[in-house]
Amino acid sequence: MSLIVLLTDFGLKDGFVGVMKGVILSINPHVSIVDLSHEVEAFNILEGALILKAHCKYFPKGTIFVGVVDPGVGTERKPVIVKTSNYYFVAPLNGLLDLVLKEEKIEKTIQISNPKYLLRRINNTFHGRDIFAPVSAYISKGVPIENFGEEIEYQYLLNFPNPIIKEKTIEGEIIYFDKFGNAVTNIPCGRYKHCYYRNFKGEIKNNFLEGYKNKPNFICGSFGFIELFLPLENFQNKFKAQKGEKIICELREN
Repeated sequence: MSLIVLLTDFGLKDGFVGVMKGVILSINPHVSIVDLSHEVEAFNILEGALILKAHCKYFPKGTIFVGVVDPGVGTERKPVIVKTSNYYFVAPLNGLLDLVLKEEKIEKTIQISNPKYLLRRINNTFHGRDIFAPVSAYISKGVPIENFGEEIEYQYLLNFPNPIIKEKTIEGEIIYFDKFGNAVTNIPCGRYKHCYYRNFKGEIKNNFLEGYKNKPNFICGSFGFIELFLPLENFQNKFKAQKGEKIICELREN
């Protein structure tokens, strides 16, 4: 069974997701389609990259991921297929795949150019429908990726704010807020004594009910990074937290 997973910033109002599925199923009516998320913040490539990195590894080998967070649609940015040792990725070459590909072994990158596998276009504004959807469907039918265009070298383009690692601390920042208002940082999960946010100090909690209700709490979240939260409340709203705010965690001695 072939599986295609969709990740976009389209939302569900305008039918963009539905028509992509229609194109895919017109080419391969037997493929299964999973919606990873269509609520990525509009044009936010970093947010899409985080979501893809966090959840990709839970899908079976051979899954085809289609990522469309594409503020540069119609420009010179390249549409690509990336084959790794585990998966296929079909997306614009704009940084959306960077985080997940740092954890995967890239085997080949193809720039999509063969019109045989694309829809006929009257404009250049909907590559999700006209390029990425049909290409993913043909891959799911077993078409070799070499048929879609020329091989190129993958370029890492995402401006990801890496944390600063010092002798006894790691310094990072808030980079994303999830649906519940939890603040995801760029500090990877690890063994820390304490973490600091503004004037607050806290230990790493084991679950979302364990924390204090009147001050920030820290936890290793499902994105693989340290998060700040409040039990049964929205941390972002309560503390008026902002992306870019600094977090410091003390490294635990071995």
